[in-house]
Amino acid sequence: MVAITQSEAQRNRISLRTDFAEDLPQVMGDKVQVQQVILNLLVNAIQALSGLSEGPRELCVSSRKVSQTVEGSAPVERASLARPTSEGSPPEEILIEVRDSGPGLDPENLNRLFEAFYTTKPQGLGIGLTISRTIAEAHGGRLRAEPNEPRGAVFQFALPVWS
Repeated sequence: MVAITQSEAQRNRISLRTDFAEDLPQVMGDKVQVQQVILNLLVNAIQALSGLSEGPRELCVSSRKVSQTVEGSAPVERASLARPTSEGSPPEEILIEVRDSGPGLDPENLNRLFEAFYTTKPQGLGIGLTISRTIAEAHGGRLRAEPNEPRGAVFQFALPVWS
């Protein structure tokens, strides 16, 4: 998905960096739907960055394996797709993170980001993030957003490891 959006990033003078962990375990799911979530997050970040008039335009996409409880979040009950790991250890998931240095997220409307038809874009429909979160949850995963420091947004898309 990064390769698909790379030319658009270059056209908008966005520095696109990747940091993908090697030898990640597989996740179970519909490949096209998972790709759609990642593509939506990348396109949203590029659109946010392309509107910047000053400051760096940076986009970083990373992947890593984490335990079910991610820093700052409570454990999430998983759908039946998630297989438990050995007794006593928390389930693992693959976390895809899209981090940008764009205008950021309005803290007052952060909880509305995933609502149907809520948009901050003049031409937006407000369904991309709603559909993306629905896909993540249908796969036993999650999608969340938080402000990036000092500016920008971070979207985390996690899917349970299939072991």
